[in-house]
Amino acid sequence: MIERQWWVEKWLELLDSYRFKKRLEIGRNYSREGNVLKVEFKQSQLIAEIQGTEEKPYKVTLALDIFSDEDWGYVVATMSEKAILSAKLLVGEMPLEIEQVFIKNGLSLFPYNLTEVRSRCSCPDKANPCKHIAAVYYQLADRFSEDPFIIFQLRGKNKAQILEALRVSRSFKLSGKEWQPEMLGKLKPAPRRKHSHNKTSAPLSMDNFWQYEQGLDPSLVEINSTSDHKTIIDLLGDIPLSYNDSQAVMQYLNQVYQTIPEKVQAIATISDNESSIIAESKSLN
Repeated sequence: MIERQWWVEKWLELLDSYRFKKRLEIGRNYSREGNVLKVEFKQSQLIAEIQGTEEKPYKVTLALDIFSDEDWGYVVATMSEKAILSAKLLVGEMPLEIEQVFIKNGLSLFPYNLTEVRSRCSCPDKANPCKHIAAVYYQLADRFSEDPFIIFQLRGKNKAQILEALRVSRSFKLSGKEWQPEMLGKLKPAPRRKHSHNKTSAPLSMDNFWQYEQGLDPSLVEINSTSDHKTIIDLLGDIPLSYNDSQAVMQYLNQVYQTIPEKVQAIATISDNESSIIAESKSLN
């Protein structure tokens, strides 16, 4: 059984709380059978086309109450207090702590019930949700699995806007400046970096596989030591290989990472000794 991400489960729990189960079940089947032909976003509104019994697809629109720029500004300020939140969001993961960030600012990231979801369908069925809207609900769960930032977009800010705001907020914090929540509405997404195609670059090989040529954004980097002696391998988990290959590679990497602290300490000791020798020779001269 495939384990769903917590934010997908959160959305499905919302659907399960709806009392008219049969209507949603029909919508789920519609979604599974491929009746949802198209899903796109127009700013914070979702627009979908669902093939029903008629030749022409029905149009479904879906939206949540969006948060103001000031609300988002306070949320970003709270997010930037912990670098781990920024780091997880950057790799497309929705940290579990994110809900508390919104709650702390008097907001709820996910709706409490389906009545908070504003939806409309062009079909003649007056009930809401109709089976076409219900199909979009379940299709949205799949989209959440692929891109957790969709829930942010439904609340008024897309991925690029949030990540840029986090970057600026962290930069302000590190430079001693004060981030003002109203600044978020004035930010523009940072321009996308062009990938270099320099032919003189070293070809990819096992010798340079672990090298990273791009600089890290210091505003999103925070280094902490662990008290439980865990390595980065313990934190990241098994790599996606077959069982036997994974076991062999993980065993090797664990040995490598366990020796790193010893080597770093040795280098630091040598550097300290060299500094002492240099300082002593200068004093003698």
